[in-house]
Amino acid sequence: MNQTRTFLLFALLAVAYLLFQQWEQDYGPHPVAPSTASSTSTNSNSAPGAAPAIANGGETGTAQLVTVTTDVLRLTIDTRGGSIVRSELLKYPVTPRTKKDPNPAPIRLLDDGDVDYFAAQSGLVSADGAAPDHRAIFQAAQSSYELASGQDALNIELTWTDASGVKVIKRYTVHRGSYVIDLDQQIDNGSSKTWDGNAYRQLQRVDRPAPVYSNFLQRISDQSRYGFFGAVWYSPEQKFNKLQFDKFEKEPLQTNAVTGGWVAMMQQYFLGAWIPPAKEADTFSSAVVNEANGKPRYVIRSVGPQISVAPGQQASSTAQLYMGPKLPDQLAVIAPGLDLSIDYGMLKIFAEPLHWILAQLDKLTGNWGVSIILLVLLINLTTFKLTNAQFESANKMRKLKPRIDALKERYGDDRQKMQQAMMELYKKEKVNPAAGCFPLLITIPIFYGLYYVLRDSVELRQAPFFGWIHDLSAADPYFVLPVLYTIVMLAQQWLMPVQPGMDPAQQKMMKFMPLMFAVIFLFFPSGLVLYYAVNGLCRLLQQWWMMRRADAAPPAKAAA
Repeated sequence: MNQTRTFLLFALLAVAYLLFQQWEQDYGPHPVAPSTASSTSTNSNSAPGAAPAIANGGETGTAQLVTVTTDVLRLTIDTRGGSIVRSELLKYPVTPRTKKDPNPAPIRLLDDGDVDYFAAQSGLVSADGAAPDHRAIFQAAQSSYELASGQDALNIELTWTDASGVKVIKRYTVHRGSYVIDLDQQIDNGSSKTWDGNAYRQLQRVDRPAPVYSNFLQRISDQSRYGFFGAVWYSPEQKFNKLQFDKFEKEPLQTNAVTGGWVAMMQQYFLGAWIPPAKEADTFSSAVVNEANGKPRYVIRSVGPQISVAPGQQASSTAQLYMGPKLPDQLAVIAPGLDLSIDYGMLKIFAEPLHWILAQLDKLTGNWGVSIILLVLLINLTTFKLTNAQFESANKMRKLKPRIDALKERYGDDRQKMQQAMMELYKKEKVNPAAGCFPLLITIPIFYGLYYVLRDSVELRQAPFFGWIHDLSAADPYFVLPVLYTIVMLAQQWLMPVQPGMDPAQQKMMKFMPLMFAVIFLFFPSGLVLYYAVNGLCRLLQQWWMMRRADAAPPAKAAA
């Protein structure tokens, strides 16, 4: 296969991939609002796993909002249930920092607004005793907390007391430089009988609203449309699992006891996850909550084992809440399998090494764009001999053109004899027409692997390069890199004219190939186009050098 067919196959695969993603977005399954008939078994009053039903009491009283600020997080805790209802990631702005806007608003992951509702809830349930669920009113000692300079950790305590003598202290602990929040639900049994119940933690959110775009380019280049948005969970036995919102009713989650697992809500770049203690056996379940505004909320829940507290005794249930970016090195340390939330799909085997190499290069350069360029150089050095074989084969095919033209005249329309004669000629001259396929086996996995890295790696979100490129994970706003790559492709065509054996239809396709790639790369992340522009330039230089060597060799003799 010659260079032209290699490009053609690559283009067709890229176009097919884009069409598939667009079809999934436009015509794929979407969440359906739960029917009234099913709301009874899946509403917020249903039992979390095997635990007793959540009590309806404890809803009277006035709730307040408590603000907690660290160096990386700003949390808002609602004393109704002691739920975390807002979380702002102070290191991750919504839009890139510019001279006009040096301090843009931070990403809000948890949100108590109706449109983007997402909350981290927790509570206790008991079949025959008083217990505060995620709607009970707690009391807070103060309305704001801030991690002071030099302070490594900060405790926030919320208190709930029942007339029977049962007292619950919900204690959150935040840490400097960390997106992990510790939760301790402490039960002090001041009643006259043993308290039996369960602790639960859950994440509740709505589906993302339909995005609004100002133009077609913005719509097609929005990579967040293609990433997974929904619930995920992990167990050592069944590993990483996704639960799409439209599957909550059709295939509800209900597990047996899971030790060493976690539940989460995931989106592009960011993650909210409840992580039970490593040795605790919890049950995981899902539910759908019907809201008055008709917009369903989706719940993924972890319920702990039964807790028994004798009169006058004390017991605690602990867990961790991760609320932050999907950073692989940090996630792998926090909990087993948590780094799998960086969803590289089937190309994980290629994407993870590429991400690791880019991360190491970024430590040296401090610029992800420069790291991409260095990655191109490393790959080209590694595949130099393989690429040389491709160009040598193409050059030999070009030099054989007079002899192939002579065979066409000799055999006319007898295609079978023509093919046999060409195969004999290739064998005699030691030419391998399939040599161009081997670099493709490396090129395509790298292309798609790097695409997933650029789409799902939070380190590359809003990562600037130079000049006009302020975000390597977004499309080039001025199309400079797609145009540059098109020029490189045209130069490659000029250096390597039409190959022998190419039919007229292929020749026409080849003329339009640069324009086809220009259109495709308009919508791709600029970091990916940067990779291919630099890679194309390296291959162009290598091709020019190989042709100079080939032209210095004696020309092939024409067939008699």
